Amino acid sequence: MPAFTRRSFMTVAAGVAAHLVATPTTAQGQRALRDAADKTGLLYGSAAAAKFLTVDEQYADLLAKQASILVCEAETKRKALQPAPDRYDFNAADTIFRFAQKNGQKMRGHTFVWHDAMPEWLIDALDQKPRDTIITDYISTVAKRYRGRVHSWDVVNEVINIEDRAPGFMRTSSPWYKAFGESYIDIAFHAAKQADPDAILFLNELNTEANERWSANIRKGTLDLLDRLLKRNVPVEAVGIQAHLKTFRTAYSDEVFSQFLDEIGSRGLKVMITEMDLADSDGPADPEQRDDAIASLAKRFLNVAFSKPHTLGCITWGITDKYSWLNSTPKYQRADGQLCRSLPFDVNYQPKRLVDTMLASYGLRAK
Repeated sequence: MPAFTRRSFMTVAAGVAAHLVATPTTAQGQRALRDAADKTGLLYGSAAAAKFLTVDEQYADLLAKQASILVCEAETKRKALQPAPDRYDFNAADTIFRFAQKNGQKMRGHTFVWHDAMPEWLIDALDQKPRDTIITDYISTVAKRYRGRVHSWDVVNEVINIEDRAPGFMRTSSPWYKAFGESYIDIAFHAAKQADPDAILFLNELNTEANERWSANIRKGTLDLLDRLLKRNVPVEAVGIQAHLKTFRTAYSDEVFSQFLDEIGSRGLKVMITEMDLADSDGPADPEQRDDAIASLAKRFLNVAFSKPHTLGCITWGITDKYSWLNSTPKYQRADGQLCRSLPFDVNYQPKRLVDTMLASYGLRAK
């Protein structure tokens, strides 16, 4: 998913002081999400950004206390790791890996193959009848560097796209699909399995959660693709449910989501909530009303997810509203100028009702 850029950080940071919303610290909010998750055998994690870890001590402390697993927000995407065909830059990614090691945290890798966050040279190369090595060499280099330190990899990301109106709802507009057809997915998974055989290999997908016709098509496309991959003995082992939920924009059904997770489980695959946040751009002006709605939706969503034995845990796409990518993305910005309240902790690093909800959902699994 999109990362928080330096420019967007400066834009949002300038407005934070004017939009701070005090949030009373609840009794449950003092407990660490990490501790609650650990008691269940599940994971709680967050996307992390190296540029904030090195300058914001409160942010670093919050991540260290609350998260049992981290994922790089942008630092392990190809645009960041391989800026030129013959040059890799692991500095920013290594910052987060060192932080995780210091704090006894697991790491996820995100993402080997995606139609976005690609360096310009790679887009050009894919127009020139590329060989498989443009995928396999990259995956081998990155996975072997971090082998033994990564819990799971998002091998391919967002391969379904109903807007392309293609058979199977495949994202045929992707440079990867144009160059290889669907086989790029097979190539990537086999390369990842060879390079890091002990990591869990994920197909990570967007917009599978809504009770809307378009989302139903994405779910169908995802399940049909999984069936084809498994029939071809592609080593896909888990499905990432991104869960960028639109609190006031799209419908949600416990039954529909539960059935989808059951379909994945019936194929022998694991599930993880990989990028959860809850957009509130269409919600009321009153922050407390938005917080209540966000907590209510998260409770329903996570209670379903954690009721499934093949669910591994939940990762939020960031931990504090201060650095949420939603606040720098025009279609999610609020017209009244307030910042989104989409993540567990507010801009003051105080827990919101969402934290209580998440703690309660983890608690249900413990019982």
